[in-house]
Amino acid sequence: MILLIMAQSQFHDELKKLMDDFVHFVYNITADFPKDEQFGLISQIRRSALSVILNYIEGYARFRKNVLKNFLEISYGSLKETKYLLYFSYKRKYINEEKFKKGMVYSDRIGKMLWGILEKL
Repeated sequence: MILLIMAQSQFHDELKKLMDDFVHFVYNITADFPKDEQFGLISQIRRSALSVILNYIEGYARFRKNVLKNFLEISYGSLKETKYLLYFSYKRKYINEEKFKKGMVYSDRIGKMLWGILEKL
């Protein structure tokens, strides 16, 4: 039982670190976006990336399964939104292919981990 709890704790710690790294990645790449996107794309992609980790944390703070599931679904939805916004940014040539691919690796890994939790609930 203790090993199971430790494994779950390590999984959640790893996921939170990935989400935190992802948010910082998004903030860093958007620093170079055109200034006329400050209140449009920059704001939207930063808010959606932050929403991924904030809803994850808030869901686990609620201590009820159905509430947790709802917050995790919101987190997953925000991840998908951020993923599209990264694609949009790439198509607009605001980020290069290397940054786009790095963002996809982050989002795919986070998405698989989040989906795994949702399937178990």
